[in-house]
Amino acid sequence: MDSSTDTAACAAVAATLPPHGGASTTPPSSPQPQPAVVLSPCAACKILRRRCVDRCVLAPYFPPTEPHKFATAHRVFGASNIIKLLQELPEEHRADAVSSMVYEASARIRDPVYGCAGAICQLQKQVNDLKAQLARAHAELAGARAQHAHLLALLCVEVASATGGGHLAASPDAAYCAVAFDHSPSQLAVAAAPTADALYVDGGGGLQPVSWAADEPLWT
Repeated sequence: MDSSTDTAACAAVAATLPPHGGASTTPPSSPQPQPAVVLSPCAACKILRRRCVDRCVLAPYFPPTEPHKFATAHRVFGASNIIKLLQELPEEHRADAVSSMVYEASARIRDPVYGCAGAICQLQKQVNDLKAQLARAHAELAGARAQHAHLLALLCVEVASATGGGHLAASPDAAYCAVAFDHSPSQLAVAAAPTADALYVDGGGGLQPVSWAADEPLWT
């Protein structure tokens, strides 16, 4: 009875042990190596040859891929002034300030005398030239409209004379003149009289000539 009990106990212990004398077939897992994180200094710290800290005020606006931005701004304003200006501004306005400083520094390098003022004056001159061209185009358009109205009035007078004075509906041309002007033949004759630099305005009762000087500006 005792021998059978010992045999059963040994069999139970042998079942719990791994095969091949207790050596485990699963190799121990080695820890996975973590990828090395390389932090590149910003362009400002790289040019200044200093260590770029985690919360560098210049890093978000001068990335290492754009060193020319900081080089341009540093040449005109200086690193200390740039840092001081960015520290005084809220974060939502710093990007615009950096873009403005880089643009102003580039303009100052191109034109050391006038800088941005020279570029602004040049753009303002272009705007004034375009306004003058627009005014001349409006004057030419007004003159063309006045000439068109004058020729149309002459045509209607001739049509009215050819149809016998008072019967404007005798021909399609006369009917067109009657609809276009809604005038009597005598009024058409007055409208056809040459008026120097005249504009014709439809005031509800027909076209009325309005005096206009060629050298007078259309607006002030």
